[in-house]
Amino acid sequence: MSDPTLQQMARHDRGGRRGRSRGPVLGVAVAVVLAAGAGWWGYRAWSEDGAEKDPEVVTATASLQAFLDAWAAGEAAEAGALSDSPKTAESLLSSVMTNLKPTATKLSAGDGEKNDKGEVTVPYTARFTVPAVGVFGYESQATLVRKAEQWIVEFSSPMVHPRLEHGKTLALKAVAKRAPVLDANGDDLQAASLRGSVDEQGKGAFGLEARYDKQLRGGGGTATSEVVIADRQSGEAEASLTKSSAEPGKPVKTTIDPKVQGAAAAAMEGLKVNAALIALEPSTGNILAVSSRPAGGLNRALAGRYPPGSTFKVVTAAAMLKAGMKPSDVVKCPKFAHVDGQRFENQNQFTLPAGSTFKDSFAKSCNTMFVENRAKAGGSALHDAAEAFGIGGVWDVGDTTYDGSVPVSTSDNDLAASTIGQARVQASPLVMASIAATVKEGTFKQPVLVPDAVKKKHEATARLDPSVTGALRDMMRATVTYGAGSALTGLPGEPHAKTGTAEFGQEKPPRTHAWMIGYQGADDLAWCVMLEDGGSGGADAGPVAARFLKNLT
Repeated sequence: MSDPTLQQMARHDRGGRRGRSRGPVLGVAVAVVLAAGAGWWGYRAWSEDGAEKDPEVVTATASLQAFLDAWAAGEAAEAGALSDSPKTAESLLSSVMTNLKPTATKLSAGDGEKNDKGEVTVPYTARFTVPAVGVFGYESQATLVRKAEQWIVEFSSPMVHPRLEHGKTLALKAVAKRAPVLDANGDDLQAASLRGSVDEQGKGAFGLEARYDKQLRGGGGTATSEVVIADRQSGEAEASLTKSSAEPGKPVKTTIDPKVQGAAAAAMEGLKVNAALIALEPSTGNILAVSSRPAGGLNRALAGRYPPGSTFKVVTAAAMLKAGMKPSDVVKCPKFAHVDGQRFENQNQFTLPAGSTFKDSFAKSCNTMFVENRAKAGGSALHDAAEAFGIGGVWDVGDTTYDGSVPVSTSDNDLAASTIGQARVQASPLVMASIAATVKEGTFKQPVLVPDAVKKKHEATARLDPSVTGALRDMMRATVTYGAGSALTGLPGEPHAKTGTAEFGQEKPPRTHAWMIGYQGADDLAWCVMLEDGGSGGADAGPVAARFLKNLT
């Protein structure tokens, strides 16, 4: 024998009602009222031991289950409406569900009993599946009272959890505390371009926080948080309800020098274009500063892919010097150079007077001289020279990088454009800073950001002759003293540099990236500045480099 109304109540959506209207819960409440008012004539129910159940206990239990279903669905207001303290219940239930963020919730009423006051006490079981904890379960009970012919929940904090007191809530406490990303001094890393952020779930969302998330979070595969009783005002945890054996995270230590990093970040302030500034220690390859604008997404300093323009003339000059040219050789720097119908020109179509040298053309960045002497870098010579700078290898730095590409030229036009850092030549600011560092050190030292993560450093397959590096140093110094790098003239530290204005896109006139690379003759420092769509190397990238170097003094 059964009652259709009670069957409908028993089937009342006990597993996840999120998104449904208030109708079903209120419908149960109405059914309970009607049932109570009608006295349940003709209804009989029996317990498992064969005893007949009290209809009022059955009705009160159904009311509690309606309350529990609304709670499980995250509908705190609907649950509160079925209690004697709607606002208090809504507030505490919302707090619990917001704090725990369960992916699944099951709340089930048991068999109730009526006491001599006419109240009905009903036990219930709670099971929450909580990320970083697992299944959190417990047993509690609720007292229901009859009010205006309806059974309602007598709400209190212990009803939500037996150990809760007024003013307390359930919350999560991270046991495996997230470890920090550190600079070279062992302090918290302040480089936004590298560190990035951590999301609401405690996971690294960008940069080193994301790359080394597992190491930083710790845990070792066990629950990384505990369910605790916490004060609702201060949020301070007072007692743990679950236990975790998770291990704390381990720090990630970088090579970033906070002073150099601060100087780089300050030099980038106020820029209106996307940009990158990176600094290295030539003697070790350690990366001292990484600043990319904007922070987040692509780290332009490490992984950006761009034509390097005339900054690549350092590599081209190395190939030409190896082929027998000398800085003192007299060369021509005409307004135009033509290769199979393609015209090359200098910035603003400048020329150099008769008697100018290879060193002069390098310092003032004469494109036409390099194009007309391309045969000195022909065949695989330019590609081989690039390998001496480590370009094209796989760099194990400790973060995602783009390590450059200088393919062997397939045509005379391709070779001509490659000599001035165009065509298929591509590099990142990291690669270009490393070129300057290689000239300073005399040999390629692979850059490193996270030493403990580096398994095998790239070794250059070719080496630069000391006479070549000596000549390049002289020519890069001339770029500052009387060439296109005049923005650095007079700065302390004996700066050496090379400028670059790299064309990209199909527009006429072409848009350009602005570059400057260099190193300090008196200090263990090399660097690169790149401004995307930023104009001219000397006029636009130069002042940023100057600010960076001034910030270091």
